[in-house]
Amino acid sequence: MPINETHNTGNTTEGVYMIRPQKVGHVVLKVRDLQRSERFFTEVLGFEVVTRLKNPRGVFFTLGEQHHDLAVLEVPADGPETRDQQVGLHHVALQVGSFAELQECYRSLNAHNVTITGTIDHLITKSIYFVDPDGNGFELYCNDGDNGLERLRRGEASASTRLNLQS
Repeated sequence: MPINETHNTGNTTEGVYMIRPQKVGHVVLKVRDLQRSERFFTEVLGFEVVTRLKNPRGVFFTLGEQHHDLAVLEVPADGPETRDQQVGLHHVALQVGSFAELQECYRSLNAHNVTITGTIDHLITKSIYFVDPDGNGFELYCNDGDNGLERLRRGEASASTRLNLQS
């Protein structure tokens, strides 16, 4: 089908087909030490290894619902460090089921000596931000209330309200 035709959806902009993905399918990260990353993602974050690649060297992980949710590919150990203000991926967000579960995650991250970079009450979600062993940013979050999309559209979210997870 030519790119300027629609496929039963009517999604066009000036006659050009508008791409409408169903969801974000998976994320692939670059890491320096494949074994260290595999331990982190399985032992700290509870991912399951699906397969390991030899060329390129990598590991594919799942949370149990699809073929893979995350993959890591090894880069040379002397590759450049991630930098906070560089262009690129800021973080990967992983949803948990409740605030009580998020509190348990916070205790677990601390018990594993994971670097936590922030905790924020976004008013639509409650979040913990942290980094993996290579400095890749992650977020664990739970939804807070109903209709988060509509509340965000109305501007009812915050990026700066500190969240206390100590209790």
